[in-house]
Amino acid sequence: MYQKQIEQLVILQHIDQEILVLEKELELAPQELAELESRHQAELDQQNQVREKIEFLKAQQKRLGSEIEEDSLKIKKSKNKLMMASNTREYHAMMREMDNMEKLNRLREEEHVTLTEELSRQEEALSDLLKGAESLSEELAGKRENLDKRLSKANDQLAKFQKDRSAAGKIIPAPILARYEFIRSRLRTPVIVPVQDGICSGCHISIPPQTYNELQRGKQIHSCPNCQRLIYWEHHLPKSALEKLPGATKTADVPVPDNTPIAAPSKVTID
Repeated sequence: MYQKQIEQLVILQHIDQEILVLEKELELAPQELAELESRHQAELDQQNQVREKIEFLKAQQKRLGSEIEEDSLKIKKSKNKLMMASNTREYHAMMREMDNMEKLNRLREEEHVTLTEELSRQEEALSDLLKGAESLSEELAGKRENLDKRLSKANDQLAKFQKDRSAAGKIIPAPILARYEFIRSRLRTPVIVPVQDGICSGCHISIPPQTYNELQRGKQIHSCPNCQRLIYWEHHLPKSALEKLPGATKTADVPVPDNTPIAAPSKVTID
């Protein structure tokens, strides 16, 4: 009976480790998609900003082009009028007006060139953004499809493990199961660990000789006096036998133990 219950506790622990992995998967997978969607939205926002800038530059370019054309016509008309000036004073006044218009037009032409160059840069930037967005859209579509499959698989596995956990819990006596759950709620896994050469493999501290002797007799499930994990003698469940236990294969990596001691009794009696 002792051997069977140790086995069931170990199986239960393996199941709980798998459940933790699946729950983490269900938690993180949507976050990965959300991050990608956020990146995609940021790129779309950036595209819109560049488009707005392009539209503004085109409007400015059109305005300057119209002003340059209008002033060029005015300058042409002024040159024609210049020939009809009736006196020197009128002639110089018309010349000054023409000079001012020509200077203003030159400034506008320089600004027009600058706008054209900036417009070219922005259109090139938009082209690059569109290419990047296309690649990201494909990645996002693939991620959504993959996420649906991952979540479906994880939920199916989680349902199976929850069922297996319920079955394993029915074999373990209620006081021992309660003790297991108590420890699991306060420490990271593992909850039940073997004692090797008198040393708890959970906290790597020696257990008292009397406790070790009682553990070897296989009559009671003890707790480590230091870390309070449930312990068993390694020879009661050797590694070769452990690997053959149902549900004890392909286990998740065991997190680093939290060795903070918790208050608890040192043993649980098995009838």
